[in-house]
Amino acid sequence: MTADPPAGLSAALPDLAADRALLGRTSTAERVAAILRERIAQGSFPPGTRLSEERICGALGVSRNTLREAFRLLTHERLLVHRFNRGTFVRVLTDTDIVDIYRVRRLVECAALRGLGEPPYDVAEVRAAVTAGEKAAADGDWQECSTANIRFHQALAGLAGSARTDEMMRGVLAELRLAFHIMGDLRRFHDPYLTRNQELVQALETGRKGVAEALLAAYLDDSLRQLLEAYP
Repeated sequence: MTADPPAGLSAALPDLAADRALLGRTSTAERVAAILRERIAQGSFPPGTRLSEERICGALGVSRNTLREAFRLLTHERLLVHRFNRGTFVRVLTDTDIVDIYRVRRLVECAALRGLGEPPYDVAEVRAAVTAGEKAAADGDWQECSTANIRFHQALAGLAGSARTDEMMRGVLAELRLAFHIMGDLRRFHDPYLTRNQELVQALETGRKGVAEALLAAYLDDSLRQLLEAYP
């Protein structure tokens, strides 16, 4: 299944062209990949969208070789898929993919909380993500609320203090954004979790890591169930 061009690539090209300034004088594949990754996360390129090399090269002002290397990086991150003789597409997750993503999340995020030492804990980044999510919700910006929620979970995993875990979770959570795009009503999906995020960070701020871990485990189970129920 591919996204209708006007709603996918064509509609996103003007914004993509504006991103050329982010590339600077040296257009590296990593920078191009970062721009495309962010656009995918924002929903500019929905799952199933075919990414035209010619049009994206024109919008960003980069060579095909640079773009193909960026595509390769994002394919390795499981955000894109290359189909022989058809091109490169934004990946469409299966329900099996979603279950696996949540299995990894539970292993990493819950373990990060379980491994905390004695309180107090440095949860400033977790608190900042909660505050950002609540502000976005108050502003009615549910796409930004979704982004803040991803930052919240990245910050939870970051409590493990492992650069390797952080890098892995960035990829896992970026892939998860592909699943969020199937939720037609982002407010309905994210609104109940604002309170739960607040409860979780308060448990950490008061040194109750066991309570926080239990809250997180139930949270992840409920979120997974909602996604699977909505998945086509």
